Amino acid sequence: MEPGTFYPIHIAWGEALLRIGASLLLPLLIGLERFLRRKPIDYRPFVIVSLGACALSLAILELAVRTRDPQLDVGPGRVFAGVITGIGFLGAGAMFREENYVKGAGSAASIWAAGVIGILCGIGMLWLAVILASSVLLLLLLSGPFTQKYDAE
Repeated sequence: MEPGTFYPIHIAWGEALLRIGASLLLPLLIGLERFLRRKPIDYRPFVIVSLGACALSLAILELAVRTRDPQLDVGPGRVFAGVITGIGFLGAGAMFREENYVKGAGSAASIWAAGVIGILCGIGMLWLAVILASSVLLLLLLSGPFTQKYDAE
């Protein structure tokens, strides 16, 4: 077997597991907040989207190291843009209009943020992923009383 075919050559297993673990736990907190408030998307898609984005980020980093061929441009930025666009379509499915009110916008934006959290974890920017997850969760928790009042009207 060729060296590095099955085993990572750029990112150690422990580091990869740490990144994957963070991409599981951080959006789980956001998803649980949505689940407990009975919002359109429960916690599972948040975690799945983040894990998928993290795994793809790890794969892109690994591929960039393995392929030094200038003909094969991995282009992580283009891959990440595609992932974020796809997650946007998923989030759009969570939104629906009811008379003059759009429901699910908070969940749609949160699922998009979960994808970004996964990418950040995958590329090793755990500090930024923690800040983003904390900010989103704080916003959702603090805005709860205001949106509940608006929903009641």
